[in-house]
Order: sequence, then structure tokens, then C-alpha cells
Amino acid sequence: MSRTPVLRSLQTIVPDTVLVQEQVRDVFAQQPDLGRLAQRIVTTSFNVSGIDTRHTVIDELSPDSDVTDPVFFDRRTGMLLAPGTKARNDFYTREATVLFVEAARRAIDADPDLRPADVTHVITVSCTGFHAPGPEYEIVRALGLSDAVQRFHFGFMGCYASMPALRAASQFCAADENAVVLVVSVELCTLHLRTSENPDTIVASSLFADGAAAGIVTARDLPSPVPALRLDRFHTAIAPEGEKDMAWTIGDTGFEMILSTAVPQIIGETIIGALRPLYSPEEDLGQAFEGGGVGEAVQHWAIHPGGRSILDKVQERLNLSDAQLHPAREVLRNNGNMSSATVLFILKRILEEEGARAGDRVSAMAFGPGLTAESALMTVVAPPRS
Repeated sequence: MSRTPVLRSLQTIVPDTVLVQEQVRDVFAQQPDLGRLAQRIVTTSFNVSGIDTRHTVIDELSPDSDVTDPVFFDRRTGMLLAPGTKARNDFYTREATVLFVEAARRAIDADPDLRPADVTHVITVSCTGFHAPGPEYEIVRALGLSDAVQRFHFGFMGCYASMPALRAASQFCAADENAVVLVVSVELCTLHLRTSENPDTIVASSLFADGAAAGIVTARDLPSPVPALRLDRFHTAIAPEGEKDMAWTIGDTGFEMILSTAVPQIIGETIIGALRPLYSPEEDLGQAFEGGGVGEAVQHWAIHPGGRSILDKVQERLNLSDAQLHPAREVLRNNGNMSSATVLFILKRILEEEGARAGDRVSAMAFGPGLTAESALMTVVAPPRS
């Protein structure tokens, strides 16, 4: 009988440059092309974001930077600059490659039973830049993996993309019991932040950040018991009424995010239907979900923090406790919205800092363009406690 694949050896990275939310708010609010209404929207959006700090690969945004020819921010004048899409993407190609390789290396190094030669598949995830050969190629070459490793890139899907990446990894393992799939997500969202009077653009600028995460999915029977998540089941749902409220397009001065204030309400109205098929195959969970007690049956919740209001709406509709939303809110507070990498940060926190025990159930959910809701049900697999 085949084993259910598990996600193990989760590792995360954030860039060194820290953005303090209050300082970034003041920079955006003081741009000379903003009217008074836009200034008020900037102040409100940043203040209610639930974020204290974010991270960026753009060193010139650091308070200590002294750049002669700035590309993104002229500290002498306080002006946010508007580099073209090519300049932003060139920056992405250089900086994202470093993070993809380092996150992948850390995931392999963290695993007591697996080595680079064991990796059979590499899946990379990103929506904040493009280049070919792509990051999956760079990982294979940099880490000395076999040229025969199967490589896949999940590009431009948005914040939910790590979920279908994990599902694909699980399917590879179901097809080949010896498969070892390296999943790596890197998002450099700050490359596309911009000043604007458009409320959707302002909201995006108040939320998005940079980060990288990687893990290994395998069904192999390995000797060392390590903290891991058994990947039990996945489900995809679409709320087409939100198609125009969350989108990600390419403009002349970078990628352009549409994240309207209607998104939390749409998620609130559709989340019950979106999650029902995830729990119904298990009678006890299905009954708990229909009875409004799924928060008691599923101990841990990895909800992608598209923003604080989204977390508030999910908590209200599913009747979840503050403790169950704590990992998502803490990742948002410390790191902002890192698009597809964010849910992996939350899963790592659940395993390492939230008192997870073997057998605990974990519900993960991420939202993105479409409006698409990707969900997964997992089970904690952990070493015996002494």
C-alpha cells in the first residue's frame, strides 16, 4: 500500500533590508503627486494593515543606504521613482536567483535523510518576474542535481500558487513512490510597488513584501522522524464574481496589482462552499464543518493573509479562535504579504512555534486571481516527544 506524501524540511528566508511600516507609510504619503484624498487613503491603508515590518531586496530603500544613481527611491528628494518593467525584471532575475538557490540548498541541508542526488523533481513558484533559463534550471545547476531531474515552474498564478505546487508534488509522489520533490517559492513583490492615487494600488503598496520558502515532498519511508505535514487532500474553488477584484497584470512600469476592498466580503460569502468538498470525504470532519464546529476538529489554520481584513472575515465565518489565526497574523505582522511564499512561512511556524502535535489536523487556504481559493487538509507528523 502506497504511503501518503509528506512535506518536510521547510525553510524560509527574508532579505536583509527591513521596511518599517510607519516609515514606508510616510514616504508614500509625502509623494508630491498625491492629492489629499489619496494621502488619507495611504495613511489609513498602512495603519490598518496589521503589518509592523516587511523585507525587501531593494537595498536603496534602507535608511542607511547612500546610492549615487538610485533606481527605485531617491533618498535626497524623498521621491519614489518609476523604473520601467525591464529594469525591474532585470533586478528580479539577479536577486531572485540567489534566493531560489539558497532556499533550495537550506531545505536539502536541513533534511537528515536526503541529499541532492535524491531529488527527482524541482518545482519553482513565482509571479513577480520572468526569465529563461528559469529558476528551476538555476537550482539544478547550482546544487549539482542530476540533469535528468524533472523541472517545472508555476509562474504568474499569484498568491495561491504554492498550493497547486504542493498538490503537483503530491501527485508526482503518488505516481512514483521513490520521488523526492523540491518545492521552492520566491516572490519579490516590492520590485513592483509604486506611488499612485488608485485605491487598489495603494492597498497593494501597503501589504506586499519579499520572501522565499522551500520544502521537500516525498512518500519515501525514511529513517529519521522529523516534523512534517502529511498532505491528505487538496481542493480548488473559484468565485467568478471576484474575477475583476483580484488580478495581476504587466504594465510599462512594472507589474500591476488589483486588490479591491470587495475581496474580503466575497471571500466571506463563498468560503463555506469553497471548503465543504475538502472536509466531506471524512465523516467526522464533514459533520463538524456542517455543524459549525470545524475549528474544534481542525486544530491549526494556515490562512494566507492577503490582508488583515481577509483574516478577520475568515475567522468570523469559520468561528475560529484568536489562537488559530495567530500564526497567520504573526507572519503578516512581521513579514507582510509575500504572495505565494507566505503560506509556507505559516506552515513552518505551525510546525515549530504553535505547539503542533503528531496527529493534529491543519487546514491551509490561499487566495488569488480569479478569484481562486486553493485549500488543503494536512496532518502533523512529528517525532515522538520525550
